[in-house]
Amino acid sequence: MRYLLAVLLLAAATLRPLAAQPAAPTPATDTLSSLDFLLGSWAAKTDAPAGTAGANANGTYAFRRDLDGHVLSRTSSADSCKGPQNFDCTHHDQLTIFADPHGLGASHNTSLFALYLDSEGHVIYYTVSTPDPHTAVFLSQGPPSAPKFRLTYHLEGIGPKAVMSGKFQLAAPGSDDFHSYLEWSGTKM
Repeated sequence: MRYLLAVLLLAAATLRPLAAQPAAPTPATDTLSSLDFLLGSWAAKTDAPAGTAGANANGTYAFRRDLDGHVLSRTSSADSCKGPQNFDCTHHDQLTIFADPHGLGASHNTSLFALYLDSEGHVIYYTVSTPDPHTAVFLSQGPPSAPKFRLTYHLEGIGPKAVMSGKFQLAAPGSDDFHSYLEWSGTKM
């Protein structure tokens, strides 16, 4: 009995300091908070004449915090789509936005990055900037011989009448002359 009591006292003495330790510190600033205007589910309707894709589509996309708030994830789906034969109306994609915790992004003048993957096998690495509180610009990173991609989201207005617009644009290798491939807009659902 004394042995059991000694073991219990030793265990209590050992575990008490562990229990008294504070939880892991949270970052002083939430780098992703500049993108909080994107959060939620959004209706999306393309504007075929505005982009070279020539598609008319209606769908939804949603931005949400994931992995205990350390990333922002976007998923999308098309409810209806009509486009040219070379346009994939069954397209699905995923965008994951994350902060650079080690400062490796300093050479890009940003601390936010994103990884885009889609059902067509495309992979795009982006740097992310917020030129104003209601705009996010994703600029692709790749070799000079690759085309450039720019994805922009802009929120106009506030409340239930606010409209989120988006543009996916392309530029030829070595050029900064971007042209819209697909543009869309819609309200929060």
